[in-house]
Formats: sequence, C-alpha cells, structure tokens
Amino acid sequence: MPSDISDMSVSRRQALGTAIAAATSTQFSIPAAETEDGAPWIDAHSHIWTSDTSIFKLAPGITTANLSPKDFTDDALMALVRPHGVGRVVLIHHQPFHAFDNAYLTDAYRRHPDLFRVVGMIDDLRPFCDTTMKELLQQGVTGFRIGPRKGISDWLHTDGMLQMWKTAAETRQAMCCLVKPEDLPTIDAHCDQHPETPIVIDHFARIGADGTIREADLTNLCHLARHPHVKVKISAYYALGKKQPPYDDLIPMIRRLFECFGANRLMWASDSPYQLTGINTYKDSIDLVKHRLDFVSDEERQCLLRTTAAETFFYV
Repeated sequence: MPSDISDMSVSRRQALGTAIAAATSTQFSIPAAETEDGAPWIDAHSHIWTSDTSIFKLAPGITTANLSPKDFTDDALMALVRPHGVGRVVLIHHQPFHAFDNAYLTDAYRRHPDLFRVVGMIDDLRPFCDTTMKELLQQGVTGFRIGPRKGISDWLHTDGMLQMWKTAAETRQAMCCLVKPEDLPTIDAHCDQHPETPIVIDHFARIGADGTIREADLTNLCHLARHPHVKVKISAYYALGKKQPPYDDLIPMIRRLFECFGANRLMWASDSPYQLTGINTYKDSIDLVKHRLDFVSDEERQCLLRTTAAETFFYV
C-alpha cells in the first residue's frame, strides 16, 4: 500500500515488517499519564493500524494481507518512540487502509487522551462537513488530512471543502495538506481567500521525493510563509533527497524554511512506520533535529520538537 510519499514495493513491505518487529519486540504498557520530564517531545505525524478487524473495519477491497506491518498499534508506536524522548504523538489517518473511518484513531485518543491527538479525514463530497468536524473535535480530532482527489480537478473548491476551511477558522482544526510541489501555488491562492484557517503542509510538500530539491519548489513553499497561519512539517526524511541517514542533504532546505517561517511554525515528525525502512530508523529521524541543526538555539529546538505541534494539535 502507498505511504505518504510513494508506493512501497513488496520487498520494501517485507523490510518494513521486519524492522518494526525488531524495534517493538519489547513488551510495552502505556502508563496512565506521561510527564514532559521523561518524554518531552511530540511526533507530529505517525500512522497506526491493526489487523483485528472484528471491531475496526478496513476499507472496501483491503484485507489484512495488505497491511505491512500486519499490526502497528498505539502500543507498538509508543514502545518505539519512548526511548527517544517522545511522549506524545499526532496520529494521522491512513485512507488507503481505512477510507474515511476514523474510529481506530479516535479510540486510541479515547483511551489515552494525554498521549494522542488525531488528524482525521472526512468526505468533503458528503453534506454537513461542518457538523462532522465539530463532532470529531470532541473525539480528539484537531486536524484533517486533505489533498487532491482522483477525478476532481478543482478539489479545493468543492462545497464540502469550502465548508471545511470556513469551519476550521472557527474550530482551529488544521487543514493538513498532503500535496506535491506543483500544488503549492493553488494552496497559496486558497490561503488568500481563507486567511484565518490554520494550515499545515505535510512532509515539505514532498519536495525532493524524486531525489532533487528544486529551487523553484522551495521558493513556492517559502512563499506560503506570508500567511501567518501556515505551518510546515519537516518530516519523512526516509523518502526525500538522498533518502538515507544522516539526511544532511536536507539541512539546507530545513534552514531555508527556518529562515522564512521561524521555529514556531515548523514541527518535526517521523511518518512512522514508513520511516522504519531499510537503513532508516526512528533514531535517525529525530537525531537530525536533536543534534545536526547547528543553526537553531536550544529554545528553537524545543519549538521544532514540541511547542509548535503542541500549539497546533494539543490545544484541547
């Protein structure tokens, strides 16, 4: 099944499953509450799923054979992240596995509201998007994943999508854009029409997914900094540029965004479990921000690893 960035081959799926099994082999029990002293950081972007379909159904046409790894539960996720100082995670809806059903993620929030917030998905082609958004806010959904839809050229201007952007300005639920570099000018124009709507650009807008970081693409992403409510996830290093640790080739792009947006509008995220492929590890991802960005102060690093994500997603 596709990751946020690109399709995974069969061999990649197998490698992913093996890596996660090794990383999460230790039994882990989530405590009732986490303290920032023990695990202060926030991973602003991770997926979870389960092969237990007795309650949480998969999308039509998807079976447990499509899941790789077979299970990546909230328990497995927290077992992976806690040793690296991460105590809270923003769970991102994974449409290929769950269509528009957010139940598995909202259940994780219900059980552990101190640990999780959810970026969900709703079908903007159905009515009453505003009502649905407000109902989901009560279930820990503080953002919504959006992006181009097959067969809809003007995807940002469906009635439901316009309703979502208008409602988000009221509820503060971020519109989290999974887009490509060529979509950035359209996003920019839409921000002009909805200046109060909080926006998050996922994964650098996938700049460098083909191995090349183009100046024109980076300029378009930086141009969004003129909108005060736009933020960017500096994430998914496994899939961008050279696609291998220590990811130093991505540092100039991060620095450029830092200069344009500031630390309080950038947030680190892993994109697990897809970060756990081949030679890429969770430690590699967070260490880039922890140790390899020599142009940020300790206070600014706190923003990248916690404060921005907390203010964006953990506001309720």
